[in-house]
Amino acid sequence: MPLPSRALIFEFLRFGTVGGIGFVVDNATVYGTRAAIGLYWAGAAAYLTAATTTWLINRLWTFRGRGTGPMHKQWALFLAVNLIGFVLNRGTYAICVTFSAIAAANPVLAIAAGTVAGMFVNFHFSRTVVFRAKG
Repeated sequence: MPLPSRALIFEFLRFGTVGGIGFVVDNATVYGTRAAIGLYWAGAAAYLTAATTTWLINRLWTFRGRGTGPMHKQWALFLAVNLIGFVLNRGTYAICVTFSAIAAANPVLAIAAGTVAGMFVNFHFSRTVVFRAKG
């Protein structure tokens, strides 16, 4: 199997950096809303805010100039094709906060586990569907 190109490696590193920003947004949303709406709704709201943030930064930086169409359609496509990553991410989050008292008390642990679970799937779909190279 051939090694990935330098461009692909740097693209993945940028994607991971953006994911780190999304992780911060995700945590801030969960911690900021969990008392008012509970851990499960906070997790759902956090996914939407973090996914929107990462889509925008990936559009402007990681995959700059790739993908076509109006921004709102690209955002909707990003959310749609990343549903598998969403299921892995939020499924892992829900399992952790449901079955681990430590994760329920410290949702950052569940968020981190979910982030890792969905990262590679999200990169693949973002790269090949949402921000695919023209031509």
